[in-house]
Amino acid sequence: MQDRGLAAYIAELLGTFFLVFFITAIGVLYVSVGDSAQFGSDFAVVGLTIAFVLTALIISIGVASGGHFNPAITFGAALMKKISPIDALIYVLAQLSGGVLAALLTKSLLEDEGRASNYATPAISPLLGGAFQGFIVEMIGTFLLVTVVLVVALGIKAKKEWAPLAIGLTLGAIQMIFWPLTGAAVNPARWFGPALVSGEFASAWVYVLAPLVGAALAFAVYRFVIANSDASEETAVAPGTQS
Repeated sequence: MQDRGLAAYIAELLGTFFLVFFITAIGVLYVSVGDSAQFGSDFAVVGLTIAFVLTALIISIGVASGGHFNPAITFGAALMKKISPIDALIYVLAQLSGGVLAALLTKSLLEDEGRASNYATPAISPLLGGAFQGFIVEMIGTFLLVTVVLVVALGIKAKKEWAPLAIGLTLGAIQMIFWPLTGAAVNPARWFGPALVSGEFASAWVYVLAPLVGAALAFAVYRFVIANSDASEETAVAPGTQS
């Protein structure tokens, strides 16, 4: 279990700050609002921008902390015993603080433009049947994101040289598909910042609970499916060596 320190905590605050700032800013600038929220919105621009931003943040600021920038990822890392419970708690507090500061910056720069969307606070679309459907969407999105993190960054056969790009592109794809449905938070800090600044806490339980459930399911799949597969490969007899 890697020891963490002040530099890692600051890195998590800064990384989450920049990630949430870019997400909320691009949400205000590129995503239309209303009952047909997907109409007139360029979700390709949204998804690709967020993918590039997260990749860059993991490569740079993330070197100091592991580049979580998301309480759900920190929860998954804690389940993997890659971070101690105390460090995980401090990470989450730093991430939530970064999300709030980012939303405050977005509001200060785009106050009039962002008021209609509550500064890009995630919300469940009328396209879905209600909060439970929103929960499923957020859970699936978080499950996909955390599974990728566990496999490529923290797993037995981690591909760390590819991890930043793989994680960034996964989040970008999630944004393209799920933003019209729930805002594609898949990150309690990304929801909490603009929600607190705007005072809009509708369906708060969805954006807090769904990412945690998604992360727990990702850990279970990694632990009982992917890790077991890797272990089986390592113990298998190589072709041509059987007696």
